[in-house]
Amino acid sequence: MKYKHLFFDLDHTLWDFNANAKATLTDLYAFFELDKRIAVPFDDFYVKYLYHNEILWDKYHNGLITAEDLKWKRMYRTLLDFKIGNEELSKELSGKFLELLPTKKILFPHTTELLDYLLEKKYVLHLITNGFEKTQWSKINNSGLAKYFTHMITSEASNSLKPKKEIFDYAMNKAGASLQESIMIGDNLDADIQGAINAGMDSVFVNHINATAHVQPTYTIYHLKELELIF
Repeated sequence: MKYKHLFFDLDHTLWDFNANAKATLTDLYAFFELDKRIAVPFDDFYVKYLYHNEILWDKYHNGLITAEDLKWKRMYRTLLDFKIGNEELSKELSGKFLELLPTKKILFPHTTELLDYLLEKKYVLHLITNGFEKTQWSKINNSGLAKYFTHMITSEASNSLKPKKEIFDYAMNKAGASLQESIMIGDNLDADIQGAINAGMDSVFVNHINATAHVQPTYTIYHLKELELIF
């Protein structure tokens, strides 16, 4: 085998973040009776949330805001679009969101089937994720993914973020792996694929959404089952 250590991204690659976030926000919308406060259908609220969440994650990735700012300000900015400038409510929503989100279990099609296949072929599997330590462990434990992975490297534990080379160096050291026998598998061109390039590592772009690539991965797939053609 050319590769021995396979490093996966978690959110948007294996664990369907958007589906799980939508399910969580649906619960919160009802729990906090937001329909009475802002008088719009849930889908209108959800579209605004996705918009602000993406902008703030980008700022977090680039070191412009802290993790704490990201957690509550995505709620605050969403509510502000509906003329509710309530910091206390935003922080309550954020806390409840982070409590409920990791309990959701929606995975992309073929995830567990694929991971079983890779373990049978004696690959060593790991995760490299820009998520928060407690939240990410909760996700993989609740969704049944924890048993597949030898190590999970988070941005919080490594004190670095994809695409920085340092988080990949930390991962190689933790896994006892070399770059030549390792490959990064993820959906995010800027974090996962550029990160692998920065580290000098091969990569697989999991292109769930048929995006146009602006950096060059080693391989591109469109659903997880296609990984069996590579490994």
